[in-house]
Amino acid sequence: MRVYVPEGGLLNTPENLEALSSEGALRLARTQGRVLESRVILCDSAHNLHVRLGELRGVIPRREGALGIDTGATRDVALLTRVNKPVQFFAEKFCGDTVYLSRRAVQKLCCGEYLCRLRPGDVISAAVTHLEPFGAFCDVGAGVSALLPVSCICVSRIEHPSARLCTGQKILAAVKGIDGCGRITLTMKELLGTWEQNAAHFCPGDTVPGIIRTVEPYGVFIELAPNLSGLAEYVPGVAAGMQASVFIKSVNPQKMKIKLAIVDFGYRAPSCELSARAAQIKYYVTGGRIDRWVYSPAGCSKLVESVFEC
Repeated sequence: MRVYVPEGGLLNTPENLEALSSEGALRLARTQGRVLESRVILCDSAHNLHVRLGELRGVIPRREGALGIDTGATRDVALLTRVNKPVQFFAEKFCGDTVYLSRRAVQKLCCGEYLCRLRPGDVISAAVTHLEPFGAFCDVGAGVSALLPVSCICVSRIEHPSARLCTGQKILAAVKGIDGCGRITLTMKELLGTWEQNAAHFCPGDTVPGIIRTVEPYGVFIELAPNLSGLAEYVPGVAAGMQASVFIKSVNPQKMKIKLAIVDFGYRAPSCELSARAAQIKYYVTGGRIDRWVYSPAGCSKLVESVFEC
């Protein structure tokens, strides 16, 4: 079975570079039915995409630019936003120095041969394409999009996906659900470790860095790891997004609580630092399939779990 990857994954592979190196190599790739990839350099007034093909002109007609463009299910903005980004396609027709390409055909095969076989709990690779307050849209293969809701990114409460993710980032995620139209919803928090796995890195008496996520009248929630937060008493001047140094007062697995004391606070990480942090996400699950994931420790009075049902 053909392997499908998010767009950008084929761009600099030796096989792809060789196929785009000459007209003869491109014709051979067409005969072999190979998926190719190049960068969009123009979206013209008719919303046709133009891509780099060495000595040849590559054109993806508007209708072939994405699944659903011809029916209106996909808006033209999905084509406009591909400029300066890689797209996957089949070479379909040679006309002089112009080669007509189809991205839609690759996406159709990706859905029919790969995405339709996925089931809730399957762990897959994805790439973040853009961020909205409600979640991150991710390429799960050949430019086909899936939604990672903000509530599914991590156990720690975050106000916006940009607190954890950045555009272009490659991630692992589990399939949360698939609706009747084949649209996929993702979840990531189940891959980032249980309460016990995360808490094992923190001991009472330690002073460690954290990020202030939520400020409430009764206290301040501070993220110690993507799937672990503790509670500190309110300190005037604190605000969500600030970095803090916190003293660990106690760790209580039975109640899933970590009590903290704020030692210092005030620094806000610049976007470049957030991007670097996003690239260092620690995964406790990296493949296969999850049937059930229990976040809470054994014996805890509160059960926090995810159950993946096909």
